Amino acid sequence: MNAVIVSGPPSSGKTSVILKTVEALKEQGIRAGVVKFDCLYTDDDILYEKAGIPVQKGISGALCPDHFFVSNIEEIVQWGLAQNLDMLITESAGLCNRCSPYIKEVPGICVIDNLSGINTPKKIGPLLKAADIVVITKGDIVSQAEREVFAAKVNAVNPKALIMHVNGLNGQGAFELSRLLNEAQSLTSVEGMELRFPMPAALCSYCLGETRIGESFQKGNIRKIKITDKDEDGAASY
Repeated sequence: MNAVIVSGPPSSGKTSVILKTVEALKEQGIRAGVVKFDCLYTDDDILYEKAGIPVQKGISGALCPDHFFVSNIEEIVQWGLAQNLDMLITESAGLCNRCSPYIKEVPGICVIDNLSGINTPKKIGPLLKAADIVVITKGDIVSQAEREVFAAKVNAVNPKALIMHVNGLNGQGAFELSRLLNEAQSLTSVEGMELRFPMPAALCSYCLGETRIGESFQKGNIRKIKITDKDEDGAASY
């Protein structure tokens, strides 16, 4: 079974891209299944079911969605094998833009949309920088010049990635993406594989349920903001 990890900011069009790509895979005789990871709520699994795609969903709740992903990915792989899938696609939203769900031996795709802002690529960490393929969506809503400038911004952040445009509404570009996914190596387990980048570091009193505010209630991995003041001459002092 081949495996692919699809991630990206919320509402960037990940589900639409996956639906069109799986449709193209079906035409090539490839049976694909999807696992949707989210924090509080998702009904995307209903869309996959209506399309006849085997699907599972995982809700992380109070946990970081990517910590939840890593803790469950091996079980998901075994589910895919039990379903006799040719390809397993996992979908996860980078809710803090610092997420890093990619695995070294598994192709990673970041989906980002043209409407997110011209400087958005600079604000996204390993989610974009560590991806093998960057799929840009919603290009039909902006001009050709805007598409080219946005793609250049993406390339500046991740010059090694293949950048391509996919329309989640009509499926334009989805067939080309499906052909790239076919090049993924097969696997039977992810046990022992490594992440491409460490997960966000967080183990503080608030992680463990603390609700009170104040330095006396803060323990563990804490980082304080640097407050800058300006004197009468306008020079910054710390």
